Amino acid sequence: MSDMITADLVDLDLAAATKEEAARSLAERMVARGRVADLDGFLADVAAREAQMPTGLDGGIGIPHCRSAHVSEPTLAFGRSASGIDFGAPDGPADLIFLIAAPAGADDAHLTILSALARRLMDPDFTAALRATPSATTAAALVGGDIEPSEAAAEAEPEVPAGAEAESPAGAEAEVPAGAEAEVLSEAAVSVPVPAEVPAAPGPFRIVAVTSCPTGIAHTYMAAESLEKAGRAAGVEVVVETQGSAGFTRLDPAVVEAADGVVFAHDVPVRDKERFAGKPTVDVGVKAGINRAAELIAEVREKAARGEVTDAADRPTPVERGGRPEEGYGTKLRKWLMSGVSYMIPFVAAGGLLIALGFAIGGYEIAGAKSVAEVFAWGDHTSWAALLFQIGGLAFSFLIPVLAGYIAYGMADRPGLVPGFVGGAIAITIKAGFLGGLVAGLLAGAVVLAIQKVRVPAVLRGIMPVVVIPLVSSVIVGFLMFLVIGEPLARLQQALTDWLNGLSGANAVILGIVLGLMMCFDLGGPLNKVAYTFAVGGLANPNDGSLKVMAAVMAAGMVPPLALALATTVRGKLFTKAERENGKAAWVLGASFITEGAIPFAAADPLRVIPSVMAGGAVTGALSMAFGCTLRAPHGGIFVVPLIGNPVLYLVAILAGTAVSAGLVILLKGMRKTSTAIPAVPAAAEKPPVVAVV
Repeated sequence: MSDMITADLVDLDLAAATKEEAARSLAERMVARGRVADLDGFLADVAAREAQMPTGLDGGIGIPHCRSAHVSEPTLAFGRSASGIDFGAPDGPADLIFLIAAPAGADDAHLTILSALARRLMDPDFTAALRATPSATTAAALVGGDIEPSEAAAEAEPEVPAGAEAESPAGAEAEVPAGAEAEVLSEAAVSVPVPAEVPAAPGPFRIVAVTSCPTGIAHTYMAAESLEKAGRAAGVEVVVETQGSAGFTRLDPAVVEAADGVVFAHDVPVRDKERFAGKPTVDVGVKAGINRAAELIAEVREKAARGEVTDAADRPTPVERGGRPEEGYGTKLRKWLMSGVSYMIPFVAAGGLLIALGFAIGGYEIAGAKSVAEVFAWGDHTSWAALLFQIGGLAFSFLIPVLAGYIAYGMADRPGLVPGFVGGAIAITIKAGFLGGLVAGLLAGAVVLAIQKVRVPAVLRGIMPVVVIPLVSSVIVGFLMFLVIGEPLARLQQALTDWLNGLSGANAVILGIVLGLMMCFDLGGPLNKVAYTFAVGGLANPNDGSLKVMAAVMAAGMVPPLALALATTVRGKLFTKAERENGKAAWVLGASFITEGAIPFAAADPLRVIPSVMAGGAVTGALSMAFGCTLRAPHGGIFVVPLIGNPVLYLVAILAGTAVSAGLVILLKGMRKTSTAIPAVPAAAEKPPVVAVV
């Protein structure tokens, strides 16, 4: 690990008041060493990781860390703060701060080394040596593993004067006469009765654990070390499976089978968790595994003593695990829906772009092909165009089932997939469309959760997720979709379709403004995804109104990165060097309809950037709807211009919104520069006005 940290990456007098200042100070050292190419981009990645979960740990430790494309090689920087910095730890500020930077594609060897550091942070001798050492070189060697804490402590101790060691201090223990020790031991041996037969001691309590965190670099391995250490102190055998960035090795099935209890300390889904079913289980976040390891072990033992077995139904679902206990149902509902949308988008992109390519090559008449044989009967380039169209159509036909299936997965894990997909397919059959898919997914998840609450005999638990739950839940979901809620959903979907078809004038413009604002508010976040999903859902049953909505959504989503690229080109002095470099990439990202290209700018200056791009997005959305522009492809940016209805006016709408946003960004940033460029004059330095009399 010594090549990851050197003395110039150590700051033993870290002068920072906030965790942002601390991260920047340490990151600047990485930039100076050539380990980080883009300071602001890297800090944005660190901030994004920090937003997922605070990185402060009990014992005065802060470990901001991330994987970033701006990092050239794995690097560690260490800072020691005299006053302490708040990293969100329960016990107060941190005085030992480790900034861990890993490349986006870091190999397993480097990540394994970083995990070793994470485990060492649980050693009190290691942290005590870091607090005591006066030398940056020693601190780097200690963190790098080149010296042991005892060696670092020896360097920090004052030198003992010659001869002092030989002197016997007052009150020293008297030497034990030869033979006295044997006498004492002999007497003790006589006084202890020895039973005729000693019964064999029972084996130790055995726990298997899984630890994981979103980044998989630090918390994963620190939780593992903490659980193992607490187990040794309690006389409990703890075996941990770390599901980190360096990959993971599954626990031996025999070890899992022999375990008396299970601990899940994780902030991302546990992979293959069915292996641990039917055992007393404690399921917590990864930080609890670090800070409360002894309590978790005691809790598992109590559950085992009571015979309390935890089934999958009692554990958080994949989406719930990513949230906080205080989150309400509305927040969880949004996460369930976003789970479905995230899995749906690849089908949208692949299917939609194949359809778009087919139209671009062969024209709209290829939509009339009924079979592959008919496609190739045409015998020219339109045959290949029609084939692309049919492949894209098949991919697109999975849109609603995938949406429903993975909404159910977000709620109930893998048992929700089958009824979710079945419900989504039924939504297509009864023409309930996109709304039917949403309802089917939520219904399937709720049904599976209800079934999982039913206690069943131990002999049936093995077939529940494979046979019973898929069978029963599919029957219930199918019955409700076909006979109860299907027809009302189909009518509602038809009403929405008719409304979109009837949009014109002011109503269309208002909808364009709303969609534009949503696309640009969080730049790829939940609101952006809601607007995009609304538009894509209309493509499942395309009509003139839904095609207008798709066009407005894509146009507005292109504005933020294009506007910021234009602003960095026109007034580069208002932006940092890193932002100007990001601006060059934003041209391509914006043209490709990748709204996230504006995130680095928004993260650095949200109060100026976000309102500016929202204004431009609203202008573009309104103009696109007013011009009657249509779009048959769900993605592609300027590369699908041939598929756009009224393409010239469509480009005008995009250019207008881009100009508005760029102008506002330049105006607001220029005002900031002006205000900061004029220093305030202290009151004591003010002088009375001088009047010249001629």
